[in-house]
Amino acid sequence: MTRAVDDRTDRFVEEYAALDPITATQVGIAGHDHDLPDLSPDGFAAREELTRRALADVTALTPVDERETIARDAFLERTGLDVELLDAGLSRSQFSVIASGVHELREVFDLMPTEGEQAWSAISRRLAGVPTALAGYASTLIREADQGHLVAARQYAAVAGQIRHWTAQEGSTGAFFTELAAQAPDDLSLELRTDLTAHAAGANAALAEFGRMLERTLAPRGRDNEAVGREQYALESRRFLGATVDLEETYAWGWSELHRIAKEMARTADSILPGAGVREAVAHLDADPSTRITGTEAFRDWMQELADRTLAELAETHFDIPEPIRRIECRIAPTDDGGIYYTGPSEDFTRPGRMWWSVPASVTGFSPWREVTTVFHEGVPGHHLQIGQATHNSALLNRWQRLFCWVSGHGEGWALYAERLMEELGHLDDPADRLGMLDGQSFRAARVIVDIGMHLELEIPADNPFGFHPGERWTPDLGREFLGEHCLMDPAFLDFEVKRYLGWPGQAPSYKVGERIWLEARESARSRHGEAFDLRSFHRSALDLGSLGLDPLRAALDRI
Repeated sequence: MTRAVDDRTDRFVEEYAALDPITATQVGIAGHDHDLPDLSPDGFAAREELTRRALADVTALTPVDERETIARDAFLERTGLDVELLDAGLSRSQFSVIASGVHELREVFDLMPTEGEQAWSAISRRLAGVPTALAGYASTLIREADQGHLVAARQYAAVAGQIRHWTAQEGSTGAFFTELAAQAPDDLSLELRTDLTAHAAGANAALAEFGRMLERTLAPRGRDNEAVGREQYALESRRFLGATVDLEETYAWGWSELHRIAKEMARTADSILPGAGVREAVAHLDADPSTRITGTEAFRDWMQELADRTLAELAETHFDIPEPIRRIECRIAPTDDGGIYYTGPSEDFTRPGRMWWSVPASVTGFSPWREVTTVFHEGVPGHHLQIGQATHNSALLNRWQRLFCWVSGHGEGWALYAERLMEELGHLDDPADRLGMLDGQSFRAARVIVDIGMHLELEIPADNPFGFHPGERWTPDLGREFLGEHCLMDPAFLDFEVKRYLGWPGQAPSYKVGERIWLEARESARSRHGEAFDLRSFHRSALDLGSLGLDPLRAALDRI
């Protein structure tokens, strides 16, 4: 039986990987690790034409069964939004402290193999291409600016600051590219080691110059107002959710959800230290040296042990976890920008899924009780299970679904749902660990309010339950103040988070909105099936769908 939808979308994967070797490395498609994409306007145009052509082709195809129907719907929803963003002039100009072409160019080297002469030869050849790639990207951003497609000035300036750290112009870490080349083993050929050193130096110089271009050319032209406004925000929200939501209702729900979580945190704090408030309980926990870990390496080892133990406990009990997924690596990121993230396995699983922690230089001590739930979010049953299972599931998902399809509301919503699930399964019975989970929930609920509020410049409710600046309109300064009142995180992390929201509108709410829909879908399935409802079967069926927009996900789960 001919599966035309699967065949056409799989061909799109091959064609796109050839035009974008960074994406190929990210998803683990072999054969492209030595190359970099053309980031000039012509390179962007070629990839955009490929996307438009594939969208038109798949639109004209008829699925042969329910599985292809789901695959087709997912492809049309994702690529359709890609085209909308292109037409709105938002794709080429997207630039922020967490998402840009320069971030992808740096981060792709974290995912490259480093064993053997061939692997280091690919690294050397890719390093050699960095100056050309950056020159092309600079021309694209400047052309977009000339057409009025600009982001806020703070984003250009903040990325320039990051680049100063990456190139050792500031900070205590070495230059990223030269440090990478210095890790090459001594048994490589002299010619290759010489090339690595030279290409790393050239890449570092080109990156430093790119940062200066941001400061001199783009930051002075960037927008003063960091709010993107309702029209752009609504489109960005659809991109991250795969659904259309009522922004005012979601904003109001964020307030009520944050208030609910605050009351839970107060009760949990009282169980830790009777009569104490949340911050007193936190101070009590942090004053106990037995709850602290000193040094990033020791913290990485703690993360690895917890991730491995959790995976072993959940396999064959609450989840069906295929053998290739039963390996995860925890790593400290080579930069100190701040943030926690996951990268998926390669297509053949020779590169495992990895949990990364980018630790600001000011942070030297860690409180494990704060981060138990983070390991569940990034590892199992969160991103590692979800993404790893999709990558492995070639029997039910086509290659585009397994490797290319990612919807933030689906993925981050699942990972936040996974944290709540681990509480239900008894893995957060320690009140301190539960307080850490609730703090994460509070953080995600607060940023629903802050993200929508700042970008739409909404009024803070006069009757808000926290008495926070009633009647005033949201600003970035108020957003940072609000996060500080509702999140027990290091100030350096929160500073970065506010810049992230302002440069990546619509992404931050996708966690709690996605979790909301996952919880509603589970309760709908429980209601339909009654006593026959089986949680393990629900999870298996849900994950077998692969990543979907939240609207098609809800429809598909209603049929389970």
